[in-house]
Amino acid sequence: MNGLINRSIQCFLRDGWGSGVWDDAARAAGVPPQGFEPLLPYPPEVTDRLLAAAATRLNRDSACLLEDMGTYIVSHPARAAVRRLLRFGGSDFRDFLQSLEDLPARARLALPDLVLPALRLREEAPDDFRLEIGAGRPGLAEVTLGLLRAMADDYGALVTMRLESVSPDGAAILAIRLLDQAHGMGRAFSLGRVE
Repeated sequence: MNGLINRSIQCFLRDGWGSGVWDDAARAAGVPPQGFEPLLPYPPEVTDRLLAAAATRLNRDSACLLEDMGTYIVSHPARAAVRRLLRFGGSDFRDFLQSLEDLPARARLALPDLVLPALRLREEAPDDFRLEIGAGRPGLAEVTLGLLRAMADDYGALVTMRLESVSPDGAAILAIRLLDQAHGMGRAFSLGRVE
C-alpha cells in the first residue's frame, strides 16, 4: 500500500511547505507532479527517492522529517479523521497506549490492503513503557514517534519518548515514560459528534 504512504508524504509536503516544495521534491525523485493514487502499489524505491528528495530540498534530516510527518497525520486539520479514529483507542493516553496492539487490525478494517507492523506494548514499571514495532517499512518507527507525541499532546499528557533501537528492517523499540496523565488541557473529543 505504498500509494497511501506516498500520498501522505505528498500531502504533508504540500500542506506544510506549499506546492513549490512538493513540485521540487517530485521532480527530483522522478515522480509526476500530480502525485500518487492512494490505492495503487508503487515500488518502495519511489518512496525512498521521494523522502530523500524532500529531505534535501528542506535541508532536514530524513528521520526528523518522518517524525514531523507523524505529528502532521494527527494534528493537521486536513487529517482530522485520522485523529478521530485514533482517539477511539481510549479515554486517556494510558488507555490509548494500551490499545496500540489492536491498531494494525483496526486499520485493516478501514483499509484492507494496509499492512502495519505488529505492535506490542510492555509496561516495565509504573508509567514506563516499551513499544515494540515489528519489522516492516523502514521509517515507520519515526512516523510512529511523531504520531505518539502528537497524541500525547492531544490527550493533555506529559510524556517523554525516544527511539531506543531501530533495525534496518524497520523493527524498533520506543521508550515511553508517562510523567503526568493530566498535565494540560487536552483537545476536546466526543464520540457522539464530529468536531
